Amino acid sequence: MATLLTHSLQSRYAALQAERERSWAPAQLEANARQRHILTERFDPAAIAQPGDTLPDFAFQEVDGERLTLEELTRDRSALFIFFRFAGCPACNIALPYYAETLYPELARRCIPLVALSPQQPDRLREIKTRHGLPFFVATDTDNQLASHLGIAFEPDDRPAPPPRGWIGDVTGTGTWLLPQPAVLHVGPRRKIRSLLVSPDWLDRPEAEEALRNIV
Repeated sequence: MATLLTHSLQSRYAALQAERERSWAPAQLEANARQRHILTERFDPAAIAQPGDTLPDFAFQEVDGERLTLEELTRDRSALFIFFRFAGCPACNIALPYYAETLYPELARRCIPLVALSPQQPDRLREIKTRHGLPFFVATDTDNQLASHLGIAFEPDDRPAPPPRGWIGDVTGTGTWLLPQPAVLHVGPRRKIRSLLVSPDWLDRPEAEEALRNIV
């Protein structure tokens, strides 16, 4: 699996941060870093869903029209779910192509489906799958139902009232500030959680090797 080390996700995020330090105003940089720090400090691993928990049979709308359910995806096999924020999120546009290059081929070899989930409405979410030619499912977690059940949904601390034009609820089409923290969820047969890797700092997401660990 040594090939997965090439162009790591960490190195791609380091390049994104370096570009932001060159182009962003100091106040914007500080606000971004502050929110990531707050979410990291606030994160409690004991407050999220745990391995061994059985999930309800949630349903998701795939951007190409297919209806997916946890029951069907894990009837006699594992499935892996990648939570991301929305189609225009710069960090997500780095993570999903990275997982397509490094994670998806190994999962496909093992006949394990990969599903990327966002609360964004399907018609708006389709853009990220098309832009990168993603070979796996991209689907809507309507109203953050699964993310909320797992305990990984959050609202940004800076929420102006009334919301400004182009706020998160406008972008996602949900009308709310709620977003999932980036996460990798491994669900085994009969909807039992095998692992849940959460990234409160959205610029520190699991490498492919970590996501694949213990997946059979």
